[in-house]
Amino acid sequence: MEDNPRTLSLEEQHDLARDGFLVIRRLASPETCTQLLQTVHGELNKPSEPSGPSGPIEYEADLGYAGAPADRDAVGGTTIRRLRQAYQRHPLLAQWATNPELINCLRPLLGHDLVLPMAHHNCVMTKQPQFSSRTEWHQDFRYWSFQRPELFSAWLALGPETAENGALEVVPGSHALTLDTTRFDEQQFFRNDLENNRRLLESRQLVTLEPGDVLLFHCLVLHAAGPNLTRDTKYSVVFTYRPADNPPSPGSRSAATPEVSLDSTPPRP
Repeated sequence: MEDNPRTLSLEEQHDLARDGFLVIRRLASPETCTQLLQTVHGELNKPSEPSGPSGPIEYEADLGYAGAPADRDAVGGTTIRRLRQAYQRHPLLAQWATNPELINCLRPLLGHDLVLPMAHHNCVMTKQPQFSSRTEWHQDFRYWSFQRPELFSAWLALGPETAENGALEVVPGSHALTLDTTRFDEQQFFRNDLENNRRLLESRQLVTLEPGDVLLFHCLVLHAAGPNLTRDTKYSVVFTYRPADNPPSPGSRSAATPEVSLDSTPPRP
């Protein structure tokens, strides 16, 4: 680790508090991105793993989102959307999740004692050409169960992320809004048939990233992503973090998987 590791400046902390998201350029080195990309390719080339609603592989066909194959027997039905359990998959992925500079950037937001939940994100997103789907507008916290909406996700780009290959879009400041449940559908997606929702989405912002850039975003930020219209797969590594005093609700899916305390557990699984 460097003598003066990267952390957030006061200006960056202000911007993040205002917008709910922040891009940290080149937080991961080119060498780290290359090693992680090689690791991801190795994981993708392993023999098929068991899958299901919470299995280690999520397929586009499992979700039924716009643009996805109808089922796993359809053309493109075995297109992988996400490799779950990234921390447990390989030491290099665990090392990134506990990278000192990444953690240093999170501590001003969440406090000194951080916890890495294993139940949410903890994944490699693989947005593949031709059969990738669109993810509609949503807030991550609507699918999670913790005492408070105090969690941040760190999205690492392993390659360029653009409008053409399905980069994330976000609504600045949406984490600070009180959004009534009626503004979301039964799948907890933000409804596009409501005029007040459409007006809010007019302020959306595309987040373009280069390899090594990290997007930090609050769990209440509205975000979405389009399909990959290029010929190359887009790879992103995503982990979520919470303060130690914000535990998951007992008996919930958020509490079903052991977590990692970043102050007491070695970085490798």
